[in-house]
Amino acid sequence: MRSVTTLFITLLSFAILMSGCGGTTDTPSANNANAANTTNSNTPPSNSPVAATTPTPEETRNNAPTLTPVFKAYCAAMEKKDEAALRKIYSADTIKFAESEAKKDEITLLEYFSVGPVDTKLCEVSNEEITGDTAVAIIRTASMPNGIKIIFVKEGGEWKLTTRSPSFETTKKPAATDKK
Repeated sequence: MRSVTTLFITLLSFAILMSGCGGTTDTPSANNANAANTTNSNTPPSNSPVAATTPTPEETRNNAPTLTPVFKAYCAAMEKKDEAALRKIYSADTIKFAESEAKKDEITLLEYFSVGPVDTKLCEVSNEEITGDTAVAIIRTASMPNGIKIIFVKEGGEWKLTTRSPSFETTKKPAATDKK
């Protein structure tokens, strides 16, 4: 008898809980004349922080003629898993920082730089902006098809890739910075 009572109370509680979770149903109103002038209550206002927004892709201003060879070399090195080539492509400060992090994690430098699939199929650079020995460009790979802005630096007369992004540097300065 006790188990029957417990089962009954459990089922009753569940039924009450489920009835409280039900939504209201909209009943059609007799006056639909102003339907075009009313707002849909299910659509958040355009200035709502809850409303989903899709960023508009940045317009391509140039095809990054200066930085494209560096990034293409990066994609080829990642595709071939060529750590020696990566050491030539990345800036000295980036390599130094990556080596210390890889050592802490007990992984290779190549594993440290492998953040996602990178190959030569989708390996694009656009919108380069060069200011002295620093440049910013948007890069696109298979793992980042929408692109991300990355900082490049000039060392010994050659452009080098970094792991820095102006998008992230505005919120927090990195511990290791590249020399200009």
